[in-house]
Amino acid sequence: TQALQGNAMNLRKKLLIPLALITATAAALPFAAQAMDGGPHCDGHGGPRFGMRGGMDHFEGGMHMPPFIRELKLTEAQRDQIFKIMHDRAPALRDKAKEVSKANYELHALMFSDKYDEARVRTLSETNAQAMATLAQMRAASLNQIYQTLTPEQRNATLRRVLEKIRPYGFFVVCSLIVAAVSVAAQLYIPILCGSAIDMMLGKGAVDFGGVMRIIIEVLVVAGVAALAQWLLSVCNNRITFAVSRDLRNAAMRKIQTLPLSYLDSHPSGDIVSRMVADVDTFADGLLMGFTQLFSGVLTILGTLLFMLSENVPITLVVVCITPLSLVVASFLAKRSYKYFQGQSTVRGEQTALVNEMIEGQKVVQAFGHEAQSLEAFDEVNGRLQDVSLKAIFFSSMTNPATRFVNNIVYAGVGLVGAVYAVAGGITIGQLSVFLSYANQYTKPFNEISGVVTELQNALACAARVFELLDAEDQVPEAENAKVLETDGHVELKDVSFRYLPDRPLIEGLDLDVKPGQRIAIVGPTGCGKTTLINLLMRFYDVNVGSIKVSGTDIRDVTRASLRGSYGMVLQDTWLRAGTVRENIAYGKPDASLEEIVAAAKAAHADSFIRRLPEGYDTVIAEDGGNISQGQKQLLCIARVMLCLPPMLILDEATSSIDTRTEVRIQKAFARMMQGRTSFIVAHRLSTIREADVILVMKDGHIVEQGSHDQLLAQGGFYAKLYNSQFEGVQT
Repeated sequence: TQALQGNAMNLRKKLLIPLALITATAAALPFAAQAMDGGPHCDGHGGPRFGMRGGMDHFEGGMHMPPFIRELKLTEAQRDQIFKIMHDRAPALRDKAKEVSKANYELHALMFSDKYDEARVRTLSETNAQAMATLAQMRAASLNQIYQTLTPEQRNATLRRVLEKIRPYGFFVVCSLIVAAVSVAAQLYIPILCGSAIDMMLGKGAVDFGGVMRIIIEVLVVAGVAALAQWLLSVCNNRITFAVSRDLRNAAMRKIQTLPLSYLDSHPSGDIVSRMVADVDTFADGLLMGFTQLFSGVLTILGTLLFMLSENVPITLVVVCITPLSLVVASFLAKRSYKYFQGQSTVRGEQTALVNEMIEGQKVVQAFGHEAQSLEAFDEVNGRLQDVSLKAIFFSSMTNPATRFVNNIVYAGVGLVGAVYAVAGGITIGQLSVFLSYANQYTKPFNEISGVVTELQNALACAARVFELLDAEDQVPEAENAKVLETDGHVELKDVSFRYLPDRPLIEGLDLDVKPGQRIAIVGPTGCGKTTLINLLMRFYDVNVGSIKVSGTDIRDVTRASLRGSYGMVLQDTWLRAGTVRENIAYGKPDASLEEIVAAAKAAHADSFIRRLPEGYDTVIAEDGGNISQGQKQLLCIARVMLCLPPMLILDEATSSIDTRTEVRIQKAFARMMQGRTSFIVAHRLSTIREADVILVMKDGHIVEQGSHDQLLAQGGFYAKLYNSQFEGVQT
C-alpha cells in the first residue's frame, strides 16, 4: 500500500509536466502564428531544412528547395534569388535549431530524472517556448521571402490544374449551380413569408388567421422545394468529387506504369502510397465541402444583399460596411493554414514511408537490435507531424470563431439600426424580423466559406503532392514505328556504356555477342555490374552509349512488352501478389489450365509443398508471400517461368534461398528448360554455373575474362581466384 501511495504521488507530480508544456506552447502560439508551413525544420542534426515534400534540390547550408516551388519552372533569376536567400539564412537557422534541440534535451532529461524540480521544468519550458517562437519567426521570414519571388500565376498553378480536372464534369457543375440557386432562393423567400405573417398579427383580436394559414402552407411548399434542391445538390457534388478523385487515382496508377525504374528506386514506396490514398482522400473531402457549401454560400450572400437592398438601403449598408472585416480575418488565417496543411501532408507521407519500411523489415530490425533507433526515427518524424498538425489545426480552428465574432457585430448593428427605423415608422416589425433573419443568413455563409477555404487549402496542398507525382518524367517513350519483337535468341551488345549517376561510371565500352541457344553465365564481385547488365537487357534502364540488339534489332526500336515477354526472369528478390497459388504461378499466362500449372509446379519441384498447403493450389497467399517461406516463394517464381517457357531466360541467383537437395533437382530442370534457349545466369556460387557455354567475368563494369569453366581455371586469372576462394580454409 505504501509503495502504491508513493507511485501515486510521483505520478501526480509528473502530471504537472503537460501543464507546463501546454502553458509554454500557448505562450509561443502568438509568435508561431506568423510562421508559414514548410519553414525549415530541424533535420535531426541541428541543421534546418525546408520540409515541403520529398525530392528536394539541395543547397549548401543544409537547406533545400521546396518542390512545390521547384516544379513551377522558375526562371534563372528566380532560382538564383531563392538560392541566395537560402544560403544567407541557413547559418542563423541552424544555430537557433541547435539551441531548441539542446533545450528540449535538457527538459526531457529533467522530466524523467530522480531530481525532478517543478520550478525548473516551468522555467525551461518557458525558455524553450521563446526559442521556438523565435525560430518560428525566422522560418516564416525565410519562406515568406522565397514566396514573394513567385509570380501570382505560379502561386495559382495548382488551382488551375484542379479546375482542369473538373472541366470534363461541367454538366454536373452547371446542374449544381442551378439547384444551389433554387435552394438558396427558397431559403431566402421563407423569411419574407414569415415577416408577412408577423405583420398580419397586429395585436390582440387583430390577427388575420386566414392569411397566416395561407402563409404557413406556402412556407411548407417552399421548404419542400428547398429540401429537394439540397438533395439534388448533394447528388451532383458527390458525382463531381468522386469522379475527379477516381480520375486522379487512375492517372497516378497509369503514371506508375510509365515511370522509369530509377524513379521508383529513388522514392520511398510508402510516400507514393500516401500520395495515391491519403492525399487523394483529403483532396476529395476538401473538394466536396467546397462544392457543397461554397456555391450555396456565395449565392446566399448575393441573394441576401439583393433582398435587403430592395427593402431598405441604409440597413443594408450597415451590413456591407462591417462584412469586409470578416473577409480580412478569413483571408489572413487561410493563407497560413494552407502552408501548415501542406507541411502536414508532406510529413504524413514521410511517416507512412517510415512505418512501411519498418514493418516490412521488422525481422531485420529485431535481428540487429535496431528497435531503439527505429523508435527514435519514428519519434522524430512523429514530433514534426505533431508540430505542423498543431499549427494547422490552430489556424483552421481560429477561422470559425473569428468570423463568428465579426458576424455577431453585424447582427447587433442590424438590430440596433433596424430598431431605430422601426420606432420611427420607417419599417414594420415584420420587416425588422426579415432583416434580422437575413443578417443571420448573410453572415452564416461567411462562417461556412471560411471553413471551406481552410479545407480547400488543405485539399490544394494534397493535390499539389499528387500533381508532383503526375509531373514526374516518364520513361523514354517507345519509337513511333516500334515493332513487335520476334526473336531467335541472338543478343548483341556493342560498345555499351551506362552509369546511374553522371559522375560515377559503372559499365564502360562493353561488347558481347551471344549466339542463339547459348548459356551465358555472368560472375564477378558485388557491385561489378551483373544485375545492371540484366536491367539493360530488359530495358528497365536505357544505355547511355552504344546499343543492345536482339535478333539484329535495336531494343529501342521494339515495344517494351514484346521485349520483356521474350524473357523469363527468376530473381533473387522474389515477388508474389496477394492471391491464390494458382494465380501466382499463372501470372505470366493467365489463361493457363490447371493441368499446365500443375506440370510447371512439378517441374519446379514445388508441387509437393503446394499440396501440403490447406487449400492446395487454391490456398490464398498473403501480400508478398508472407505466409510461406522464402524458399517456397522462390520455387513458385521458378514455376511461373516454367509455365511460360519464353525463348530467352534470365536467372539472377534463382536458387539462392533453396536447400541444396532441391537445388540439384532444379538445376537439372533448368538444364532441360535451357535447351535451345538463350540464357543469362547470374550467380555468386560458382559451382552452379560450371555447365555454362560461356562464363563472363566482370569487374568494375568491364568483362575482364570470358571462356568455359575449364578454360578460365587453366588461365589462373581473376575467375580462378574467385572460384578457389570458395574453398579457402577447407582442410582435405
